[in-house]
Amino acid sequence: MGGLAAGAGLAAGGLAARSAAAGGEKLITEIQDWNRYLGPGVDEQPYGAPSAHESHVVRRNVAWLTADPKSSVNFTPLHELDGIITPNGLCFERHHGGIAEIAPADHRLMIHGLVETPLVFTMEDLRRFPRENHVYFLECAANSGMEWRGAQLNGCQYTHGMVHCVMYTGVRLQHLLEEAGLRTNARWLLAEGADASAMTRSIPLEKALDDCLVAFSMNGEALRPEQGYPLRLVVPGWEGNMWLKWLRRLEVGDQPWHQREETSKYTDLLADGTARRFTWQMDVKSVITSPSPQKPVTHGRGPLVVSGLAWSGGGRIARVDVSIDGGRNWRTARLDGPSFTKALHRFYLDLDWDGSELLLQSRAIDEHGFVQPTKNELRAVRGENSIYHNNGIQTWHVKADGTSENVEVS
Repeated sequence: MGGLAAGAGLAAGGLAARSAAAGGEKLITEIQDWNRYLGPGVDEQPYGAPSAHESHVVRRNVAWLTADPKSSVNFTPLHELDGIITPNGLCFERHHGGIAEIAPADHRLMIHGLVETPLVFTMEDLRRFPRENHVYFLECAANSGMEWRGAQLNGCQYTHGMVHCVMYTGVRLQHLLEEAGLRTNARWLLAEGADASAMTRSIPLEKALDDCLVAFSMNGEALRPEQGYPLRLVVPGWEGNMWLKWLRRLEVGDQPWHQREETSKYTDLLADGTARRFTWQMDVKSVITSPSPQKPVTHGRGPLVVSGLAWSGGGRIARVDVSIDGGRNWRTARLDGPSFTKALHRFYLDLDWDGSELLLQSRAIDEHGFVQPTKNELRAVRGENSIYHNNGIQTWHVKADGTSENVEVS
């Protein structure tokens, strides 16, 4: 690898910009159409929409992953975003039976089982409880799952795009359970969605009473239909299939139910063929979003901003290290922006790139000292049979021409 100076080269970049203006740049010296003609009124798009020049920034699926688009995965374009908040229209989606369309006036949430008073709430009822706002990440247990046996997909949208981070607004599940009155032998909760796949998951009561929300808004607007409108369960730090969309029923019991999604589906196969049961929490993880295969370096040598995301289901991110030589040497990245528990964290490393090839990696460490493992360290414990909970370190090979490729360094 060639020598690269962190944080250097910013003055050279500024000089290049000033030289372009001084040389008679026509976009500066000549009147353009947007200076000459009136634009459309804001009323033409009452809800607003992204610029037409950003039309490439969309969720994308991998058609061969699922047999039918009704049961599909659509990935967040992480390489096109900055900060930590995911726009609602770009949040990744994993559906098992398509999108349920439910009028709020027709939606009900039932609580029954080991409670003193079974209850049915309307949406209006729920909005009368004290509400809270929290920023949380949501990650599918299968995020990066296709990378267990080596580099597969060329872009962080596909390798890591089953994660998003938004501000949820709702009421604590604890308040609703207290309203129904828990019996002394209550230990578990079965959450059920109203969609055609009848998604269900067992949740320990301790978690339900700790930080779970029943949410009706995200990023300031009502949930969108694909995000569970009008009501979804928020289970901070735990795998996304437990965040039941179109939440319609909560049954309280004294033991888990072992439904389809927690037996034949979301379990982790180990090297000897046995399955780990109830792997709820998402482990500490990170990925460099730029440069990456879908976000090549196009400006040539000079100042280069390496940007990425880190998260942990255990809490806040304490530090992120970045390597440019495939893990031989590490530099501490700069964490920037707000730091919330169980949320995405944005990190940057500012380099002066000399045009030499890079093997870019990031390694996150959370507030409890858990360190993101290499893929080989993960396989040594878990084998290669699983597709879930892959939090191994990702490598991008940045070439001299600025393009990148998904590779693995062992």
